[in-house]
Amino acid sequence: AENLVITTVGVGENVTLSCKRHTSGQVGHLFWIRMVPGNMPEILGKTFTFDYDRSNTNSRLATKQEPGSFVLHIAQTRLSDTAFYFCLKSQEINVTFLNGTFLRIKGPEPDVIAVTQENLSDPVHEGDSVSLQCSVLSQSEKKTCPEERRVFWFRVSSEQSLSSLIYVQNEGDDKCEHNPETQSGQSCVFNFVKDNISFSDSGTYYCALAACGKVVFGNGTKLEFEGDFIMFSITLATLIHIFIFILFYTDP
Repeated sequence: AENLVITTVGVGENVTLSCKRHTSGQVGHLFWIRMVPGNMPEILGKTFTFDYDRSNTNSRLATKQEPGSFVLHIAQTRLSDTAFYFCLKSQEINVTFLNGTFLRIKGPEPDVIAVTQENLSDPVHEGDSVSLQCSVLSQSEKKTCPEERRVFWFRVSSEQSLSSLIYVQNEGDDKCEHNPETQSGQSCVFNFVKDNISFSDSGTYYCALAACGKVVFGNGTKLEFEGDFIMFSITLATLIHIFIFILFYTDP
């Protein structure tokens, strides 16, 4: 490509990419393609090198001829629009890359201040029911990104040293109230209830909030039976495993 530039915009912005279109000379085609590493190239639109008034305006990613150029309009960008965008020209068997853009979509920072979990106050016995709480303290009631928040519950046991996903909660499953400590903040509580527990349920239960393409972990709640003094730990490798799994699970 003659030019390869890096452009960064925020989620929800409109973007226009353009490449030159020379009307003289041999007739050919112009293409806008998108390339995401690991995926096949995607053709977003095509036109002729000569003046041609037909355009592709029926989607959020629209292509159109303009005087001396062939443009790609991306409306209301999403995190999934992060990719390489190339304009190329095809004449008979020759293909020329005119320019390329790596478009990076930056999501808003999550407005989450903290994710906390409370320790169980009473000893537990086999057959009991336990309720685990995860409190999410946010700066404001206004969401900073359109994606719905999700809370993931994981159990980490010392026997396996591996994490297991046990429950997923959507944002509508929480109970929120205004936080008196801050003028605009609010606290939301997610509950996970486990009935008829057994010794196999021992471990440390972590809640993790996925918001704005990022993950915020709670501090964990230990579930151990009376007389059970096993220490539970979570390794860095396990945290990385959890983080990658959440991002894959919530990918738009």
